[in-house]
Amino acid sequence: MDDAPSGPPGPTAAAAAPPSRAGRDLTRAIPVGIGLGALVIASIAFNPRAWYLVAGGAVAIGTWEVFKRLRQARFTLPLVPLLLGGQAMVWSGFLVGATGAFAAFAATAVVVLVWRLLMGGLDTAPKNYLRDVSVTVFVLVWIAVPGSLGAMLSDGEYGAQRVIALILLVVCSDVGGYIAGVLFGKHPMAPAISPKKSWEGFAGSLVLAMVGGALVVWLLFDDDIWKGVLLGVLTVFTATLGDLVESQVKRDLGIKDMGTLLPGHGGFMDRLDSVLPSAVVVWIVFTFVVPT
Repeated sequence: MDDAPSGPPGPTAAAAAPPSRAGRDLTRAIPVGIGLGALVIASIAFNPRAWYLVAGGAVAIGTWEVFKRLRQARFTLPLVPLLLGGQAMVWSGFLVGATGAFAAFAATAVVVLVWRLLMGGLDTAPKNYLRDVSVTVFVLVWIAVPGSLGAMLSDGEYGAQRVIALILLVVCSDVGGYIAGVLFGKHPMAPAISPKKSWEGFAGSLVLAMVGGALVVWLLFDDDIWKGVLLGVLTVFTATLGDLVESQVKRDLGIKDMGTLLPGHGGFMDRLDSVLPSAVVVWIVFTFVVPT
């Protein structure tokens, strides 16, 4: 979502609102971002475990977007195991926790091996079997595994606080990086992967996320500030790396966005790219460092 399309803009592009220096059309991106925030608040307002519905929907939509893009690139992925396996991981976590989610992942991986083998029938040896199976498991690890851990943040007495912590920390990383990148960005971080991402923006993400993490852990969990600072630093690294991973996937596929579902943002996966890996580190920290 950071990469601008090549060539001169056509009439439609010229008529649209000009994007910001960071490459976003803020007149469209901000209302969509507010709407997503409202969805998060509504999902946990009365019962934090309703967050599972949001997480399950996000995993399904993200998986579908990536599947469509891979199909356009002539990958042959088994869609049914991808979609059902992702949901099995999320809802097994709902029923029995991390053990259930892992068991569902292992079972889905086995089903993928067999399903892809038999997609062409028993009389025909499948082409690109190893490639397609590897990419299918990659999609599960990229989307469903962190999605199931993110869903499990809503479990327990402090479920709502953990979900809020995840969203606030990712927002702090994104906003801090955006502001610092626009105002001071001069040194590209990874120009071959994401040309608009700068070291100055990364520093801005670190500053705001460390402050946000300290406040979150102190105010919401009544725990040591240093744990919040650590959480903020880890979130920035995972959010940044998640964005770079998706940028590289899109470069391999020759596309700008994963989809068009969210105006001003691109596809759903273009918003989940930093949230998903961050959900993993936030779950780990709140399980082992800031137990609640």
